[in-house]
Amino acid sequence: MSSKEISDYYDATVDREVRSDLQQAIKLVDEPKIAIDCGCGAGRDVAYLLANGFIVHAFDIESDSILRCKKRFEGKDNVFLSRDSFNRFSYPFASLVLADASLFFCPESEFSEVWSKINKSLSPGGIFVGSFLGPNDTMANPNYRKESFWPDILVFKEVQLRPKFNSFEIINWTEHNIDGKTAQGRSHHWHIFSIIAKKI
Repeated sequence: MSSKEISDYYDATVDREVRSDLQQAIKLVDEPKIAIDCGCGAGRDVAYLLANGFIVHAFDIESDSILRCKKRFEGKDNVFLSRDSFNRFSYPFASLVLADASLFFCPESEFSEVWSKINKSLSPGGIFVGSFLGPNDTMANPNYRKESFWPDILVFKEVQLRPKFNSFEIINWTEHNIDGKTAQGRSHHWHIFSIIAKKI
């Protein structure tokens, strides 16, 4: 995805309403309220978490994301930002890990290690809230022009995804398999597994 397309995406999502999964998930979190936002974009969810009393560790691989968030949260001493990939980020202890539409772009070769790091960072009783791309999604189509977005698209069938949560209690598992629009207004078929899970 070009720098302009990334910037346009951030402009389109900066003030978008927070997803209902995150609104539900924060109600399940015990003290201390420490969150990791994996792929923080323009900071919409960071702002929501801060407003709800969380300390937030947020990262994104895109420099524009971190520059925007540093400006947006200037002077806040309870948010920690870093430009990192999923695999390079140093995951701190957390009671909530958020990965909303971000693990779609984790290289498949790195996912096992990344998922292990996420698991280890979550305290017992900690909450994972995030989404995974299904095989019917437009981005999973072999004819999809990956050069127009990110080259690494991580796709899971449900039968592959379920075992990843063997050490979790599933709170909510919703499969979305619908036609819709991207943040930029393009037609898109969405196939997404949205998950809230509590670490056992």
